[in-house]
Order: sequence, then C-alpha cells, then structure tokens
Amino acid sequence: MAARYYIRLPDAKRARGSDASLSFSAVSAEGFAEQLEAALREPTLFERWKGQQDDPDAVDPSLGATDPGATVRGEQDDLHIDLIATTSVPGEILRQRLRWLAGSAWELRDVTSA
Repeated sequence: MAARYYIRLPDAKRARGSDASLSFSAVSAEGFAEQLEAALREPTLFERWKGQQDDPDAVDPSLGATDPGATVRGEQDDLHIDLIATTSVPGEILRQRLRWLAGSAWELRDVTSA
C-alpha cells in the first residue's frame, strides 16, 4: 500500500549526508525532489551504499526495495524545502535513504495513505 510522506528540509544547505557519494547534491526544491525520487525508484543509491560495506553479500536484499512508481514533489517555502513523497517503499527504507541523502537535516512532518 502506498503512503504519502511529508518531509521538510529546514536548511537546504545542511541537507547533506555524511558520505558525499551518497548525499544530496541538489540546490533547488526540484533537484532535491528528483534525487529523492530516483533513490526510491532505482537501486543505484542502495547499490552504491552496499558496495561500501565490509561484506556486501551479507547485506539483507530487502533493504534495496524500490518502487518504480514513486513520485516526489518539491516546493521552496521561505527558507525551507518541503518534499511530498508518494511511494510503496516501507517507511524504514525511506528513512534510511533520507539519512544517506540528507544526514539528520530533515524532518518527517506527516504520513498519510496515498
């Protein structure tokens, strides 16, 4: 079942993960939305992270869940960016991808049925 996640990046300049190879590189609301959407639709980000692990073959494959139909809209609102992600990817997987992309510089504001 798909859910709609309301995410806020309070300071877009700080919305960067600790590993630059996994992190957001966007500077606009549309760019952040595109990068999060790609992280939900495609296995590329997960595969990059998995390749950095000591034993990539031991990584639980369910952590690489994707949703080819995921959509993300981004909107600049004053100094923060709001993202609305609609996806069937489990919430824990979405949160993990956001930690890779934005570190701790994001807030989950609400979750609703899609």
